[in-house]
Amino acid sequence: MSEPRVVVVTGASAGLGRAIAREFGARGAVVGLIARGADGLAAAEREIRDSGGRAMALPADVSDDAAVEAAADRVEREIGPIDVWVNNAMVSVFSPVKEMAAAEYRRVTEVTYLGYVHGTLAALRHMLPRDRGTIVQVSSALAFRAIPLQSAYCAAKHAVKGFTESLRTELLHDRSGVRVTMVHMPALNTPQFDWVRSRLPRKAQPVPPVFQPEVGARAVVYAALHPERRNLTVGGSSLKAILGNRVVPRALDWYLARTGYGSQQREEPERPGRPDNLLRPVAGDHGAHGAFDARAREHSAQLWLTEHRGAALLALGIAGAAAATAWRGRER
Repeated sequence: MSEPRVVVVTGASAGLGRAIAREFGARGAVVGLIARGADGLAAAEREIRDSGGRAMALPADVSDDAAVEAAADRVEREIGPIDVWVNNAMVSVFSPVKEMAAAEYRRVTEVTYLGYVHGTLAALRHMLPRDRGTIVQVSSALAFRAIPLQSAYCAAKHAVKGFTESLRTELLHDRSGVRVTMVHMPALNTPQFDWVRSRLPRKAQPVPPVFQPEVGARAVVYAALHPERRNLTVGGSSLKAILGNRVVPRALDWYLARTGYGSQQREEPERPGRPDNLLRPVAGDHGAHGAFDARAREHSAQLWLTEHRGAALLALGIAGAAAATAWRGRER
């Protein structure tokens, strides 16, 4: 696929969405930025423009299907045909199931699952008549393997996976030129851990190893340019979780029961009564990075191998041939 000219990113005001928007902007795309937070949206728009790109802030809550449709219409009207739509917006609650409220499950589902449905429907409405376009669903290893304390988020990601697989088969049936692909992320250093609703006694954190959001952003751009890939998994840790759940799911149950609580909490106690973004955005511009820069990885060897499969296979072939030659030499 050629470089996309018009890209829409949901959840673009902070975290991974902010990094994705910057990455596309740096490559020359005009970026439509959908999010609730006015401060973060304005900063993201300014950031892309200051670096020489073009962007349009589109304030909307993705749980509102009419607002998402209106945002898509405005992009088509004022910028041009949408080439790539990235569904990324999310909210979550860190809490044991027994302490969750039904309304919290409903809200996480409305944003983290139905928000993807709304974005996908808006994109399809414009892409299908043109018979072209790519939809990228930002997913997670948690779409394959759920963990404790994030039941609402894990359930939503499982739902996104099922929805996307169903849509993909329908597009193939219709011989459509529209493509849909999923990118399964590892733990990322984003601000969400300081604004997510939490009932944990200590501050929440991503399960190590942690990657910088730019790693995820590069993966999303790669997926948009290679939509023939059904799935793109980022990070060796994500691959291990997905494969481990296929092979030894019961062992993972016990492992996560033992380690899943501690691995998702920092040493510092949680601040009682702090604001969270479940129902409304937390004021301010929070940027792309969270509080874990000191231990976040800036590169993923697994992603590099994915992006350079030809070179990697060639190197393996050369290494294998060299090893075989050396072995034959020893046999003589």
